[in-house]
Amino acid sequence: MPPKKSEPPPTRGITEDLHRQISSGELQPGDQLPSTRELAAHYGVAEKTVYRAIALMKAAGELEARQGKGVFVRGNHPLEWHLHRFERGDRRDSPEIGRDDWQAAAIEQGRTPSQDTPQVSVEAAPADIAGWLKLRPGTFVVARRRIRRVDGEPFQLADSWFPTQIALDSPLMEQRDVTMPGGILAAIGHPQRYLRDEISSWPPTSPSEAERLELPDGVGTPITRHVRIGYDQDRQPIRVMVTVAPGHLNRLIYEMEV
Repeated sequence: MPPKKSEPPPTRGITEDLHRQISSGELQPGDQLPSTRELAAHYGVAEKTVYRAIALMKAAGELEARQGKGVFVRGNHPLEWHLHRFERGDRRDSPEIGRDDWQAAAIEQGRTPSQDTPQVSVEAAPADIAGWLKLRPGTFVVARRRIRRVDGEPFQLADSWFPTQIALDSPLMEQRDVTMPGGILAAIGHPQRYLRDEISSWPPTSPSEAERLELPDGVGTPITRHVRIGYDQDRQPIRVMVTVAPGHLNRLIYEMEV
């Protein structure tokens, strides 16, 4: 006799069924879910099982809770971030209208991008940043921190660090959006010739990170960390950019010839 097919755990069964309803359009963005009691009765489980399932789907960005109203299907429209094109080849920077390569890519998708005023500081490099820049931990570096928005909503934190010998007394110290042809580093005589990307995913590591991204579910929402290290022609690191992107709002894409 063939082995008996095992049933999925109740929590996973609920999440899979709700995900199916959302994917098929049976549940539309903005639709309200039945109450926890009604869902528990429908699936034949305890209410705490429904709570766990909803918590997982809220963390994945598929559902959102509205205080005093209930749980609703979230209307997600993720941004496609084509990393194989970003900062490479014919960049789309336009100083005349203050549009950089990232903003141009968002506009191509019919979105409205914007960036909060960059916060610039000279500070001791954290251990990971120092490692990527091949500096001793605690060496002073220049940091530029930005919040990138799409259609008015925070989509990414984009924080960059530079060696002081490159950034001091340059436009990188200006606390404003600075757009230059080919990027700021190229314009000030330090073009990036090689790039290395490192990608990882986990929940936000601090409440401040979740707060900057205005995540409704706080530190429970999964995020993707994209680290890009830029090197000069001698393979010396000249910039580290760490982009923190909520998983439900960003789709990272690479296209490569083989």
